[in-house]
Amino acid sequence: MTSVDVTVRGAGIFGLSIAWACSSRAARVRVVDPFGPGAGSSGGLVGALAPHVPENWNPKKAFQLDSLLMAETFWAEVEDVGGVSSGYGRTGRLQPVANDAGLDLARARGDGAKALWQGQAVWEVIRVEEAGSFAPDSPSGWLIRDTLTARMSPRRAGAALVAALRARGVEIVQDAADEGQVVWATGWQGLLALNATMGRKVGDGVKGQSVSLRYDARAAPQVFVDGLHIIPHVDGTVAIGSTSEREFDDPASVDAQCDTLLERACAAMPDLRGADEIGRWAGVRPRARSRAPLLGAWPDRNGHFVANGGFKIGFGMAPKVAQVMADLVLEGRDEIPDGFGFAACFGK
Repeated sequence: MTSVDVTVRGAGIFGLSIAWACSSRAARVRVVDPFGPGAGSSGGLVGALAPHVPENWNPKKAFQLDSLLMAETFWAEVEDVGGVSSGYGRTGRLQPVANDAGLDLARARGDGAKALWQGQAVWEVIRVEEAGSFAPDSPSGWLIRDTLTARMSPRRAGAALVAALRARGVEIVQDAADEGQVVWATGWQGLLALNATMGRKVGDGVKGQSVSLRYDARAAPQVFVDGLHIIPHVDGTVAIGSTSEREFDDPASVDAQCDTLLERACAAMPDLRGADEIGRWAGVRPRARSRAPLLGAWPDRNGHFVANGGFKIGFGMAPKVAQVMADLVLEGRDEIPDGFGFAACFGK
């Protein structure tokens, strides 16, 4: 007789969240990671839980919407059980509007949000002067404001899940044999191992670098400018990121690209100039070939499952990923969208 029902390999955001969802259904769970919780890309700085634009709707966008709407309850329960703050806050987001064409598009997307976001959040345009002190300049004088975007402190979130899991008696260890059903949530190196095992590419890793500043804007919305995230966190820091590097030699090294990130952030938000820099981070995020998370049963490996490829949206997707993976692993119920499986990776 096994001592656990589910072995989760990988203690990043997907692995810890799936362990939480399984333990919530009274399963006996063990998490195994040789490097410890949050050692990979889940130990970063940024933590933007940002929605896809409300247009050209598809299953991936619908899945992400469900997950973002689940997040507040998910993290409140984790915090209640473990007693550790996750840093979650649905504080919204501001984006500058470049010109009249951009303004028309933003308003059209606002109509899309009314139809698609279930009345749970808004996407609207506002004047710059309506946005408060922590806001970017805008060439048009207008900003997009949405109330669905949330922030998450990745390291705090990981610590909150670890505390909650341990409060429920879940083991988190560096080494153990497979017992029960096995979930592989092993990040970018796990994707490379899958490539080798299957003889075809299902995913790889994309390096990212980010910077953290001491600047207290904790109640303000985050800012998104030309692909750059500027995230005020609950601890009085602001995270800036990140790069996307498909080719790299050292997964953990930081370089002059962080200086560029910082300069871009200060150009968008001049009040950040002079703020103390308190940290830089680099790591590799797992990216499935389909660009959606890779979820489902491991082909030809009975009782084994894969949950990987969160890439830049892993924290935002985690509550829903945990739910559908627990459905599959514990109940054999597969409600994972077709575009999230192995077939979607093999077909491209």
